[in-house]
Amino acid sequence: MTDAPENPRSETSVSAAGSPALARLVGMPAAEFASEVWSRAPHLTRAADLPRDFADLFSPDAVDELVASRGLRTPFARMAKEGTTLPNRQFTLGGGVGAGIRDQLSDDLVLREFASGATLVLQALHRTWSPIQSFSADLADDLGHPVQVNAYVTPPQNQGFADHYDVHDVFVLQIAGEKQWRIRPPVLEAPLRDQPWEQHRASVEQAAAAEPLIEETLQPGDCLYLPRGYLHSATALGGTSIHLTIGVHTWTRRHLVDALLARVGSRLMDDVDARRTLPLTASAGQSPVVSFGDEAEVVRSLVAKALQDISVDEVVDALRPSVRGARRAEPLAVLAQAAGAEDEVTVWRLRRGLSHHWEDNDGGAVLVSRVGRFPVPANELDAITKVLDGMHEPAALDHELRRRLALAGLIVPEGVRGG
Repeated sequence: MTDAPENPRSETSVSAAGSPALARLVGMPAAEFASEVWSRAPHLTRAADLPRDFADLFSPDAVDELVASRGLRTPFARMAKEGTTLPNRQFTLGGGVGAGIRDQLSDDLVLREFASGATLVLQALHRTWSPIQSFSADLADDLGHPVQVNAYVTPPQNQGFADHYDVHDVFVLQIAGEKQWRIRPPVLEAPLRDQPWEQHRASVEQAAAAEPLIEETLQPGDCLYLPRGYLHSATALGGTSIHLTIGVHTWTRRHLVDALLARVGSRLMDDVDARRTLPLTASAGQSPVVSFGDEAEVVRSLVAKALQDISVDEVVDALRPSVRGARRAEPLAVLAQAAGAEDEVTVWRLRRGLSHHWEDNDGGAVLVSRVGRFPVPANELDAITKVLDGMHEPAALDHELRRRLALAGLIVPEGVRGG
């Protein structure tokens, strides 16, 4: 269901082809979601219109295991009640002999707070829970934007957080129980990460008093998409509610602006006119002061010239470190990786999520990726390039080169997945 005022199309985009993870969430072709829904309006898809439920991703048993058996520490968990985040000391303790770190989840204290109406938030499940780790990586590939995943576990008839908006898009996946959602239009359209709802608290509170744009109850298997900025609040109904929130940290035109301006600044370091000292002007009865006004047009001209000289490729290069740092490469199984590197029978494949590019290096090159820098001599450049481009399997490489690639984390054993 798309049921909101039409907004201008966002500056971000969704791949229209080959999106199996996205197809689990939206109940329509990816191209249609990209052109009609993405960044424009809320969209609710019922379980009956999706290919399967989300039981393979998360469950009540998963919550219990994470709380009781994984030694989770803050900030991988927090608790909130009636719109207020609880102090960590109310639900954490030391882990006892050999694990005395004092901010580990205490199952007893979590139970006490949960029974009194507090919502448990398990954060960054894309790092701590293997099924979500895999799915979130697939979804990030489909969307072209990095994602994070939190779980919200709310006791019956309780609301963890008051009306607010997020500075990232979200997919809400109902796992267990029922939760009533109230969606209202933005008070600030397409907010950036440095424009959180607390900066507009009065406007949010005023807007929260109006009739909801959408008021629907999510049941297990339902999925709700919300673009950043839409106000929302939710209340658990008859039983404990568990839902996953997939936060999509969208790349925006503002990111490109920042990258472009950073490159302009670097370019102007080489321009002697940009480096010149501003003149002094005498002010009656005072010491000389720096005059900025007369120089503004000179600076505008310098910036305009630098902008004309900067290519699209340079802007992409400036943004590349941020893009690479926003996600991790596919997890690898350390012991299987180390053992396989030493034999000649392991079947290898390229590691997913490397986000690599090449840099020149004294006749050879350096492969730069999310797992570091890997120098490649000229005589190995063609072979490695063919593996990276999918033209050859790692098996085509000699054993010593495969070993080095494996120990650098660039290839992983086929059929083995870390997590």
